[in-house]
Amino acid sequence: MQHASTVAGFRLRRFLSLTKPRVVSLIVFCSVIGMLLAAPGWVPPRLLLAATIGIWLVAGAAAAVNCLVEQKIDAVMTRTRGRPLPRGELTAIQTIAFAGAAGGAGLWMLYTLVNPLTMWLTFATFIGYAVVYTVLLKPMTPQNIVIGGASGAMPPVLGWAAVTGEVTPEALLLFLVIFAWTPPHFWALALYRTEDFAKAGLPMLPVTHGHRFTRLYVLLYTLILFASALLPFAYGMSGWIYLAAALVLNGVFVGYAVRLYVGYSDALAQRTFRYSIAYLALLFAALLVDHYFSI
Repeated sequence: MQHASTVAGFRLRRFLSLTKPRVVSLIVFCSVIGMLLAAPGWVPPRLLLAATIGIWLVAGAAAAVNCLVEQKIDAVMTRTRGRPLPRGELTAIQTIAFAGAAGGAGLWMLYTLVNPLTMWLTFATFIGYAVVYTVLLKPMTPQNIVIGGASGAMPPVLGWAAVTGEVTPEALLLFLVIFAWTPPHFWALALYRTEDFAKAGLPMLPVTHGHRFTRLYVLLYTLILFASALLPFAYGMSGWIYLAAALVLNGVFVGYAVRLYVGYSDALAQRTFRYSIAYLALLFAALLVDHYFSI
């Protein structure tokens, strides 16, 4: 009995790892922020829970499909070769069944317990990431992360639609912030993982255009991000608390990008990548604090 429970626990952890929990947790966090910002007061707990679980399940299913499609690529990359499929710990059939069950349950929850618009937007996001980005863009163009970033920028829009039943300019501003954040975030990773991507045959920007060109693009997109992050204040959806946080957080990000451009090191690229994750979480948290202080 103990052996069986141990095996079951290990298998469960392997299925969970297919969902890329750290990535999905940031997706869910941004969608929850979108829900809370859309509400004039507090979001009804039942709606908040149903939308959060539904989005989490569909995002996890998309991540599992990504792992399935890229299992051969993952096997040759240092960063990903420990995933369950390259190690033979799960089969393709098990992964398809898991993704289908999780994604189907999530879409059903969103349709029946939230609203049809949120379900269809979430389904479109699933297709955008699992098919358009993973299957088509990633192996074909160094601009994959720019174009494919549209699906990654959808979480706050999904959250907003879950509460309001529509997509408003405020939701699109949140989309724009994440859309502008994605390239410098991912390219910082690609800079210190260039050999991995080259070995896997993926046309990431540092592989196709070199480090210096990529570092310039990181800097340019960080400046675009700076401007995008000020738009919620300029539009009137946030106040001075958010503006102060946005100026500080973006100032630090630009500082990292400038240092990357003039004096590159792998260690600095790693710190930039880690900061980019903290940046997005703190920026959206500042939006939330500002929102509830202004109610």
